[in-house]
Amino acid sequence: MKRAFFVLMTACGLAAPALANQALATAKNCMACHAVDKKLVGPSYKDIAAKYASDKGAVDKLSAKIIKGGAGVWGPVPMPANPQVTEAEAKTLAAWVLTAK
Repeated sequence: MKRAFFVLMTACGLAAPALANQALATAKNCMACHAVDKKLVGPSYKDIAAKYASDKGAVDKLSAKIIKGGAGVWGPVPMPANPQVTEAEAKTLAAWVLTAK
C-alpha cells in the first residue's frame, strides 16, 4: 500500500524530489553499489557531491559516467556502463547526487 501511494505521488509529481530521485537510483540499480552516506562498492553520494562541488560541468560529467561507466577516479574498481539509463534520467540522477550532504 505504501509503495502504491509513493508511485502514485511520484507519477503526479507530488513526491519530494529527493525521494523520487532515490527511487530512480534504486530502479536503475545505482543503489546496488552506492549509498548516500557510506562507501559500498563505489563511493558514497556525499563523497561524490563534495568532490564535484565546485565543478560547474559536474552534471554533464557524471551523467556521462552513469551511462558509459568509468574507471580510476575512485580507485581500482571500475563503474560499469548502465545503458538502461536514458540521458535525461542520467542528468536527473547526477543532479540529485550533487545535492547529497
